[in-house]
Amino acid sequence: MSDQLTGIVDSIIYHNEENGYTVFTILPEDAEFGDDATTCTGFMQSPMEGETLFVTGTYVNNPRYGMQFSVVNLERARPSSAAAIEKYLASGAIKGLGLKTAKLIVAKFGEDTFDILENEPEKISTIKGISLKKALSFAESFHAQASQRQVMLFLQQYGISTTFAMKIFKRYKEDTEAIVKANPFRLADDIDGIGFKMADSIAYKLGISRDAPERVAAGVRYILWESANEGHTCMPAAHLVKQAAELLIAKDELVENELVRMQMERLIVREKVLGRAGEADETVVFLSPMHYAETAVAAKLTALGAINITGKQSGEITGIGITLSEGQQRAVSAAATEGVLVITGGPGTGKTTTINTIIGMLEAKGLTVSLAAPTGRAAKRMTEATGREAKTLHRLLEVNFMSEDSRRQTFNKNEESPLETDVLIVDEASMMDILLTQSLLKAVAVGTRLILVGDVDQLPSVGAGNVLKDIIDSGAVFVARLTEVFRQAAESAIITNAHRINKGEYPEINQKEKDFFFVSRNTSDGVARTILDLVNNRLPAYKNFDPKHDIQVLSPMRKSPLGVLNLNILLQAKLNPPSPDKKEREFRAVVFREGDKVMQIRNNYDATWEIFNEKNVSIDSGDGVFNGDMGTVYEIDEEFGLTVEFDDGRRIVYDFTQLDELEHAYAVTVHKAQGSEYKVVVIPVFNGPPMLLTRNLLYTAVTRAKELAVLVGAPETMERMVDNNKIAHRYTALRRRLMDMAGLSDD
Repeated sequence: MSDQLTGIVDSIIYHNEENGYTVFTILPEDAEFGDDATTCTGFMQSPMEGETLFVTGTYVNNPRYGMQFSVVNLERARPSSAAAIEKYLASGAIKGLGLKTAKLIVAKFGEDTFDILENEPEKISTIKGISLKKALSFAESFHAQASQRQVMLFLQQYGISTTFAMKIFKRYKEDTEAIVKANPFRLADDIDGIGFKMADSIAYKLGISRDAPERVAAGVRYILWESANEGHTCMPAAHLVKQAAELLIAKDELVENELVRMQMERLIVREKVLGRAGEADETVVFLSPMHYAETAVAAKLTALGAINITGKQSGEITGIGITLSEGQQRAVSAAATEGVLVITGGPGTGKTTTINTIIGMLEAKGLTVSLAAPTGRAAKRMTEATGREAKTLHRLLEVNFMSEDSRRQTFNKNEESPLETDVLIVDEASMMDILLTQSLLKAVAVGTRLILVGDVDQLPSVGAGNVLKDIIDSGAVFVARLTEVFRQAAESAIITNAHRINKGEYPEINQKEKDFFFVSRNTSDGVARTILDLVNNRLPAYKNFDPKHDIQVLSPMRKSPLGVLNLNILLQAKLNPPSPDKKEREFRAVVFREGDKVMQIRNNYDATWEIFNEKNVSIDSGDGVFNGDMGTVYEIDEEFGLTVEFDDGRRIVYDFTQLDELEHAYAVTVHKAQGSEYKVVVIPVFNGPPMLLTRNLLYTAVTRAKELAVLVGAPETMERMVDNNKIAHRYTALRRRLMDMAGLSDD
């Protein structure tokens, strides 16, 4: 339960101009200055000594600084007593006005000082030593402060927290009140973290009509973006109208009329998509960025694939010193002849050998080859497998962050400044969503060969689209399928069981001297206890695996006793318990502690990183941290923030308003683990929603293991997952666009 304090700011101990983090002391209004004050920490814009605050929050015992009051929300009021007014004026709030002058002004005007500054500033020039020009300058500075305070007070009356109020003020400045009153739904589009429901609440308090066009349009955009977050690039029009009407508590006709207006303003695109053979056509609705992305991707892939590459060859590839399977030979041969090539296959089918063979062949022809992957971990694996530098797609494209909203990300590499390479090979292509694919293809000049490598049977991208599957299913691009499992790989139960799962067969478990085990438990508590014991005791004792760096718990779910949220609490308590020599910071009921294993959960292109040598001297620096990057909490400093050292050595300092970008990573979802590989994976397999307990999720989880896979739970649940091959349908139109451009049909 929150506590409350009311009082006057006595002193500002620390204030960060960038994020507003402030350490200050507060005194009761009736206290004598110099009495014991309460030390507070929180986020506030331009704090001033002498101002009166009403704050809510909780008392916390900081290991280094003792008892403090952690402010969750605050309201500001104008200082009312003569002593508080004097302190406020002397704090530097008004340019050029110091303690001596403040005493003179308050001595003459007392509690009327602020009214004089606002309405009759010329009277201040009657004080000896203060000219009229200086008095008017004091008034101008006071008005500027008042404007800022007014904005913050305006926002707080609508229930907007101090953190969000600061974000809004930094975006709109003195226009904040006018913009919010005119269309509060802009907040949902412009301010990261403010969604439709919060904006709608503000709109209601402002008296905006429930049938207002801007409200209906905002509701439609909200539903379409939520649909995109679930993987869809479009929605059936009938579903959209129904959901929007329910959200807005409005009639279908109102939504349908707004869709017409939104299409006229090019905010959305409505389109009839041809169904597959035997299926009816359907009218779908796209947000314009999604429609433009799909159309652009289809057009560029078609243009890249249409290039006639000279020196075509066919038949068996020779002179490379190794024997290739039939599928590998087709892939290598196609790499010499095709403008666009997809190579897909499961674990142990030789994708790495194929890539290395292709690189050697093309470089022998004098071609330059660039390598990339969607995530840092995937790029690192590609570098290790090929012996050549592989970059993340964001780094390859030279990301140029223009907004907190990742939908508006831009890149320096584009049509005007394309990638300078003859061949681009992208690994883990199943992770690419439609917006990232669009950005990538913008930077690929016609004439450059594009090779996409991935396992199409893994989970699709976290973002919108089903790009790799749609490309393969279209038949418009040459696809080389690798199906033969090589003898050495076949000795691994991880690989053989992964293929069994993918074919709908139950894995063989607990074979002696193998690397795939199932530990049977019949309760969720039993599963959780066993996972803790495996990670903390049994696996480290078995092969000296490091609990934090070698072992990764992968769960199908976020919420539930065996979801990542609860497992992270249990694993943190076991692997990194509280200690007097470990500083910690609580953020929204989550405790971050020095030594914690954490993951970045959204792209932040502005984050500045540094790499240090063993003497703690900075040897490299740059910008950008990306969704899925993992590391360890290196240090927590109440003044500067929380420092994370990522697995590749980059250190990034987060101020305490940015901790929503981090999550504990002792356990992560299978989706978050895509593109990564760990020495050991431990997977809880127990009851849960059928939509999550699927064959391709289990297959993806098992294939993340390099040396050992351990499943813990109920054998019947594992069998249900293998049997459940219902892949969640994604509404996309890329497959159809590629087919239309290639003149293909489903017949």
